[in-house]
Amino acid sequence: MQILAGVGGVSTINLEYLVVAGGGGGSLHGAGGAGGYRCSVVGENSGGGASAESVVSVGGGTYSITVGGGGSGGVSSGSLGTDSSAFSITSTGGGNGNLTNGSTGGSGGGAGNSGAVAHTGGSGTANQGFAGGNSLTNSGDRRAAGGGGGAGGVGSNASSSGAVAGNGGAGVASSITGSSVSRAGGGGGGGAGAATAGTGTAGGANGSVTGTGSSGTVNTGGGGGGGGASSAGGAGGKGVVIIRYLTADKTSSGFTSITGGTTTTSGGYTIHTFNDTGSLVIS
Repeated sequence: MQILAGVGGVSTINLEYLVVAGGGGGSLHGAGGAGGYRCSVVGENSGGGASAESVVSVGGGTYSITVGGGGSGGVSSGSLGTDSSAFSITSTGGGNGNLTNGSTGGSGGGAGNSGAVAHTGGSGTANQGFAGGNSLTNSGDRRAAGGGGGAGGVGSNASSSGAVAGNGGAGVASSITGSSVSRAGGGGGGGAGAATAGTGTAGGANGSVTGTGSSGTVNTGGGGGGGGASSAGGAGGKGVVIIRYLTADKTSSGFTSITGGTTTTSGGYTIHTFNDTGSLVIS
């Protein structure tokens, strides 16, 4: 249930939010992209180079909060991350890595390296994240893939004739909880033979050239790392939803109780962190 702001004189409260979707899973070589990143904290940024969005103004009611899971890792293909949502705000799950072209997502999955053909990283979603990196054709026994896209930057392309896998794209930092934390980074590309694996960032996982890619960090929306040899990529990291408001606004709006998630305070704000799906209840 949602009571619309300003209807019939109902009291409302302004909420700032950070909504991060689950990161995409990596594949053999191809890295997962970060989950979509949307933020309304004044002076900060959303993903894909966008400015902060507008705050939401809501009345009393029960509001469903969905925290998206990270995509699973696979060999020929990982799986997409799952969307996160709060109010009317939805962030798109991260693109998965593949043996060929990366998939589109909140941030795009990194391109795989299936042989003597170059592949393209997946596209990111506007105002949520960036594209994944490209792979190159092989150089001897060296295969290397592109890095997964991040909320703050594109995944790096494979370089040196396919010998060095791309690093994951940068995440975006937010101080919505009172401390600066970077989230939604892309996974590092994997490879095989004499290739060098890519590095993940801001919750994105490292790739591998000898085994399974690492998994993205939980509640950051980071992409999974690409796998090496004949191994699967790593899983993407689960997303997160964080909501805050000025503590004084709760009193002035006439509300007596706001519950949901893990509640903390910092700098005059009350913060509700949802590491799992739940509800924000305002009364």
